[in-house]
Amino acid sequence: MKQTLNPRFLTLLCFILAIALLRIANSTGLTPFAHYSPIGALGLFGGAYFSSRWKAFALPILTLLVSDLVINKVIYQGKYGVMYEGWYWIYGIFAIIVLFGKVILQKINVQNVVLAAIIASVSHWILADTTVWIGGGTDLRTMLPLSKDWAGLQQCLIQGFPYMKNFLVGTLAYSGLMFGAFELLQVRFPKLAIV
Repeated sequence: MKQTLNPRFLTLLCFILAIALLRIANSTGLTPFAHYSPIGALGLFGGAYFSSRWKAFALPILTLLVSDLVINKVIYQGKYGVMYEGWYWIYGIFAIIVLFGKVILQKINVQNVVLAAIIASVSHWILADTTVWIGGGTDLRTMLPLSKDWAGLQQCLIQGFPYMKNFLVGTLAYSGLMFGAFELLQVRFPKLAIV
């Protein structure tokens, strides 16, 4: 008995792989979108569309891992080792973004996608910068370690705010592209809709 692959799964996988390739291309700095990461949209998309919980988490995280390895080993030629420092924190935060996709995007519409993108971006900013602060990040005003008090955490968040804005723009733009395209494909090809 011949078994065929689910067209919905294959289409979702193609979207995820396309974003991974785009992320790798952006990391070269040669594209005009280099400062706008697609990983927030990738996490939300995987969480929203993969009905299986393990696929919702495993496929986006595996995609992030493979693209990180390519970026670190090929583009940066191992300058930062196999993985960058604190990568496990970022992967944990990314898993939380996937969870936001599962919870907030049970119904796909513009308002929910925008809300999920904002929550994912602000959460990523606060959690990622808190890990930088805990890990002894640098105060860019003095080039000394950030102080281990509220003022040090505030400074760390202030320093990270421009990156959060770029992460938010990237998450909104790539979410609009991914969610919009997949929703249109589901209308055009009803086999892609959840059965």
